[in-house]
Amino acid sequence: MWIHRLGILCALAAAPALGHHSVAANFDASTTLEAQGEITRIAWRNPHILFTLATADGEELDLESHSLSIMRRLGAVDPFIQVGDHVRVAGWPSRRGEGLFVNNMLLPNGEEFVFKFQPTPADLLWSDRMWGTTENWFAETGDTSAEERGIFRAWSTTLVGRTSMIALAQYPLTQAAIAARDAYDPLTDDPLLNCGLKGMPAIMSNPYPMEFHDRGDTIELRLEEYDTLRTIYVNPATAPAPTPSIYGHSTGRWDGETLVVDTAHINWGFFSGGVPLSEQAHLVERFTPTENGGRLEYEVTVTDPETFMEPIVMSRFWVWLPDVRVEPYECIAGTEY
Repeated sequence: MWIHRLGILCALAAAPALGHHSVAANFDASTTLEAQGEITRIAWRNPHILFTLATADGEELDLESHSLSIMRRLGAVDPFIQVGDHVRVAGWPSRRGEGLFVNNMLLPNGEEFVFKFQPTPADLLWSDRMWGTTENWFAETGDTSAEERGIFRAWSTTLVGRTSMIALAQYPLTQAAIAARDAYDPLTDDPLLNCGLKGMPAIMSNPYPMEFHDRGDTIELRLEEYDTLRTIYVNPATAPAPTPSIYGHSTGRWDGETLVVDTAHINWGFFSGGVPLSEQAHLVERFTPTENGGRLEYEVTVTDPETFMEPIVMSRFWVWLPDVRVEPYECIAGTEY
């Protein structure tokens, strides 16, 4: 058999739910399996990099891991293996069939790549040589050297103190929302399958870079995930009539250094994890740069009487890393490559 059961390893071997769809929903993080063989195909792409491993007994195993953006921050700008390389891998088994979400890979040169945001020697399974880097994933703040201290720059996710998700431990759900959540099956109902787009407010929980651009009457918010563009209208005289969309219709105003954004007319239909979002939803976002310019605080208040019995408030932050840019995402659906 090509897979050898290693047993239960720490669930922090890869990041929780950072990407196109929830890792936990699609892979069994309670068990880690091992396989080895020859790499026959590589797809270095979003929403997840993919490999095919041909085992010694003639079976083919699909391997999956992080997105390109996360791989760049792990020190892997380009593929670190080639077709024909013999590797050893360990990862979580797929809930959809044979396949693994890879957490460790032993390379032909004897180095081991750990697909984790802050690996230590204890995370190595077969080698004493680790390859890759994880700088800045756990930074309290970013670079503070910029002369301009406002929001108009690229911002990066940090995982210190909280995850990249804007989320609460519990939500004050209505009975209708509870019923919808309980009926949700992530294996069939996930709206993000096959590169389905992510709407508001979920798109703001993504772990990839984003940047603001001042366009005069509008502010553009570009997010790397799904090549998303949000337009925020700051001049009421030139703002068009609201048109429902998955991102809604957003208007903005300044409260000192804070950009306050009101969003309504959202027709995506989802909030998170099977919790719905109705078209009555209204969001108020506050983007506040810190005085030293290294960090951007974010708070969003969500009001939706069909989903929540009371308004909910969630928060997160980003940091400024001067060498990070918003890169093309170019999501490719399916597993054929």
